[in-house]
Amino acid sequence: MTQAPSDDPVRALDVYLLFAHEPYYPGDGPQEVNATVVAAASLLHPQVRQPDGARIHDRLTRRRVPGEIIPLATLTHELDGGAQWPYVGDWEKVTTDLVRLVRTAECDALSLGLPTIARALICTGPNTHVGTLCTAAGQNLTYGPKERAAVLAEIDAHLACLVAEQDLWPGDGLPPPLFDQA
Repeated sequence: MTQAPSDDPVRALDVYLLFAHEPYYPGDGPQEVNATVVAAASLLHPQVRQPDGARIHDRLTRRRVPGEIIPLATLTHELDGGAQWPYVGDWEKVTTDLVRLVRTAECDALSLGLPTIARALICTGPNTHVGTLCTAAGQNLTYGPKERAAVLAEIDAHLACLVAEQDLWPGDGLPPPLFDQA
């Protein structure tokens, strides 16, 4: 899925946002959905809290590689560990709006049911470690950037299969991005 950098080294519009959320069970499905990948342009959707969605879109598309999947936790890391979120937008309300859009088929998404450790890794920054206690073996296990990269690579492979036929539809009625309006 990840491709060579675009002609515009500053901004890549065809990137994806990955975020974890409260689990739900779609339809009659037995698998819970606890994480979602949407096209960056879905942040511009008129049913997403604005201008927050547009500001997050602006941050999400800066200095990226076309096709890149960016976890919300990576944005948080880039925003001084979250200290700068108040100047960008309310990510909780925006992601809640995005889940609603996905569940009502107002945009396309890759809906995921991630195992506990994989979900924890995408919910932490790129250099963070997650520790667990394996009670059966009586030892502590630590997962870090290498395992996080493996989770993202697996998600990237699933997304590549999905978008091989058609890219994720971000929804209708999208305004131009903030940086195009300047």
